[in-house]
Formats: sequence, C-alpha cells, structure tokens
Amino acid sequence: MKYNSLSLDTTIDPQQRAWVEVFPDAIRENTQLVKTLLAENCLLMAVVKADGYGHGAGTVAEAALEGGASNLGVATLQEALDLRKLGITCPILILGNLVNFKDLDACLNWDLIPTLSSTKEALLCQKIAESYGKQFTIHIKVDTGMTRLGCDISAVQILINLIDTLENLVLGGIYSHLAMADGFRHGQSEIITSLQKQRFKSLLSNLKPARTSLCRHLANSAGTFRDKALHFDMVRVGLALYGYNPFEDFLDNCSLKPALAVRARITLIRDVPAQTGISYGHNFITKRSSRLAVVGIGYADGVSRALSGKISVLINGCFYPQVGSITMDQLVIDITENKDIRIGDVVTLLGSDRGVSITPYEWSQACGSIPWEILCSFKYRLPRVVI
Repeated sequence: MKYNSLSLDTTIDPQQRAWVEVFPDAIRENTQLVKTLLAENCLLMAVVKADGYGHGAGTVAEAALEGGASNLGVATLQEALDLRKLGITCPILILGNLVNFKDLDACLNWDLIPTLSSTKEALLCQKIAESYGKQFTIHIKVDTGMTRLGCDISAVQILINLIDTLENLVLGGIYSHLAMADGFRHGQSEIITSLQKQRFKSLLSNLKPARTSLCRHLANSAGTFRDKALHFDMVRVGLALYGYNPFEDFLDNCSLKPALAVRARITLIRDVPAQTGISYGHNFITKRSSRLAVVGIGYADGVSRALSGKISVLINGCFYPQVGSITMDQLVIDITENKDIRIGDVVTLLGSDRGVSITPYEWSQACGSIPWEILCSFKYRLPRVVI
C-alpha cells in the first residue's frame, strides 16, 4: 500500500502517552538564587550536559542565561554544536577530553573552548590554530583528587610552560573538579574537599603574576553551596539549577524550584481477582480483588526496572502504588481504593500534583542510584513540553 503524505496527518499530541514537562521559569529563578550566593565578580557557568540533565539543553541554556549565567558547560562536542546551532553565542566549555584533529578543528571554528589535560592536545591545538592564523582559547583541567580527567598536578607547570611558547594558544582558564563535596556531614568529605581546595590554591599561588586574568574554577553545585572559599572566579552549577539541593541530608532546598515533571496517561483499567500474578515474572500477586491501571510509560522511557514495586505515583494529589515488574513500555498501578479514576487520566511519576510532590531523591533511594542519574534517564521517546 502506498501512502499519500499530503493526506496523512502525522502530528501527534505530545501529551498523548507520556511526556516530560519543563519549567524554564524555575531554572531562571534558581539561577538568580545561586547568583545571590556569589561575589559580584564571580561568574556562573550553567552545566547543561546530558541534554540539560534531561530537561532540554536549549531550554535550560536560554533560561539560565536570562537568570544571570554567563557561560555554559557541556560534556561533548555535539552538545556544544547543538547549542551553537540554536544561536547561543556565549562562551561554551567542553568538559570532556577532545583528542583528535577533527574535533578540535570544529572547536576552533565554532568558537568553543576545549579542555586540555596533556601537552599532546596543546600541540595539536596549536597546529590547528596556526593553520587558520587564529587564536585558540583553551582551559586546562588539573586532577586535584578526582582521579579522572585532568593533568596530573605535578605536570601542570610543564603544560603551562609549553602553552606559553605556543603563539596561537590562549590559556583562558584553569580548573579542577571536587570528588566528595556533596557529602556535607561526612568527615571524609570534609577532609578530601579541603585537601583538593588546598592543592588547587597552592597550584594557583605558583602561577606568574601575569596570570591574574585567568579564569579559575573549582566548585560544582555542592561546592557552591558549601563554602565561598571554593568559588574562585567562576562556579559550575548543574543540579541546583534544576531545583535540587546537592546535599540530600542537609539543609532544605534553599527555595530551589524543581524544573521538571514526568507524567503519563492511563491506557487501560482492569479488575482482577485475588491471587492474580501481575506483569513479567509474577513478582507481585494480588492479595484481594483489585482494580489495576496500566500506564503508558516504562524503562525504555527512563523509568528504571529496578524501581519495580518500590515507588508510588500521583493522581489528583493522591498516591497509588506501582505493582509488578516495570516493563519496556508500561507499568501497572493499584487504584483499588478509587473507583473514579478513568482511562486517559494523567499520572504524575515525578514532580508536583495538587501540592504533593515526588522527587528524584525518592527514586534514587529506592533503586540505589543518585538523583543526577534519574534526571538524565528520560529518553527521546518522551516529548519535552515547555510550560
């Protein structure tokens, strides 16, 4: 059968099955709140990697910039290019390592800032910049205790000395990353964070006086809230912009506003007798005659199978337990206590409904994860609906 593309309506309601609601006003206000914690000359980098922690990088970037952010941080070259193609012109730092000619060439030509961790990358950047007769601004990352990306602290001065000899490179910034700043109440966190701060300060003190224009940055969301001495010239804020306190067990949310909700619709309701097995594996068996609702969202959308039987959802401000194994495209909830729920009704999995909320912290505690992972899990199948 041939289809006439002119006669077919292929428009799909984004709220037909399941979707993510994004609230840019909340991101804007969260950015403004974080700015009040900073000295007047301290910049704020909005970290919008992983598609803006699942919120939509373009939406987040625009709201954060309106709220007072001056820079953006991403993990990959493609993330940076996507922002440039949206017309975003502010400085964008690529936090991941770029190591090949083609990627660094794209960086220079799209006015992006790569992170360098070795002399090899510096020489490659110089070669590219020289071929165009351009200046190439880069940042150096230093490993002060994360033991991941970054130049070994003992080799930083060698790298800086080399960059000083490369006429087309401009060292715009130097930074490191905190490994345990979010463990506010834990002694080991205090020790490691203090040690990283001292290592970073010691490194900076050994730089030439002419380096006063260098942008120095260390603090993530946790570091930003934890200690003003970690702010330096710029902070890199991710989780707090999206409305969540990086210290799960400390303080309140400091007036931060969650910027996301995950909702889906009920696609089927059925009444089943006691002793009925539900979903794959029959890991849940009804103990009574039950009224069950099938909801059109599953682990292919980002609701982890590890949450099976461990979470509840909201309908009209009331909680209903999820039962049985979460499957690829559906999950089941027990609505026995409410005979008024109908097919098509909206279910809130994360976010607020009539003043009652479910947070990523609750999910992360239930499945042994972290809220960052929960937020980044929502897949392309869920349309982003900007509210």
